Amino acid sequence: YAMVKSAVEKGFLDERAAVLEIMTALKRAGANIIITYWASELAKWVRE
Repeated sequence: YAMVKSAVEKGFLDERAAVLEIMTALKRAGANIIITYWASELAKWVRE
């Protein structure tokens, strides 16, 4: 979380794209449940 936030602040990453990629990778790796600090943002992004 902190690494992504830092990279976003410095302009290295797009937060939405990075987080969606991370969550997709976790799901593909077999996660049934994902608990994250990005939960509220993810809910908004998925609805869009």
